[in-house]
Amino acid sequence: MGKIKVTEDCNGIKGLKVIEPAVFGDARGYFMETYNYNDFAEAGIDCKFVQDNQSASSKGVLRGLHFQINYPQDKLVRVIRGEVFDVVVDIRKGSETFGKWFGVRLSDENKKQFFVPKNFAHGFIVLSDYAEFCYKVTDFYHPNDESGILWNDPQIGIKWPMPDGMTEKDLLLAEKDKLWGGIKEVSARFGNE
Repeated sequence: MGKIKVTEDCNGIKGLKVIEPAVFGDARGYFMETYNYNDFAEAGIDCKFVQDNQSASSKGVLRGLHFQINYPQDKLVRVIRGEVFDVVVDIRKGSETFGKWFGVRLSDENKKQFFVPKNFAHGFIVLSDYAEFCYKVTDFYHPNDESGILWNDPQIGIKWPMPDGMTEKDLLLAEKDKLWGGIKEVSARFGNE
């Protein structure tokens, strides 16, 4: 059985976990288990993942901050090529840390994974020239259920690192990601005012 190292001190936000798998390397390369139900369940991640997703993005692409309203998903995310800064915002109803954010660098080099429980808005920015991002989810994607939070909402104050040679005006975002409301609108929707 492979072993994992789990860090739960994620800016004081309960439920988040950064996972570092055991990597076994030699002159030929390396081997690691990216997911082992027993190890993850022992670490408190006892989920039934139903779908795996993968995306590719170029430097300066910012995706997010996304969530599903009625069909929330637990996510286990990782990068298999390149580097991203992965960010979540707590939008759990009644949470002591509602509106608080946490970010972690995920890369093919550090091989870290990030477990994001249901009811967190999620997004990432690509820091390398190119990145491939993989994630497992516990519910299927429902396009009519998707919502989001504006990536640069000043009330949240996410400190996004900029890719080398780029500024915020150079970032590449989907049109929908430029139009989401802020945490105030999410707070009103979920009754956290």
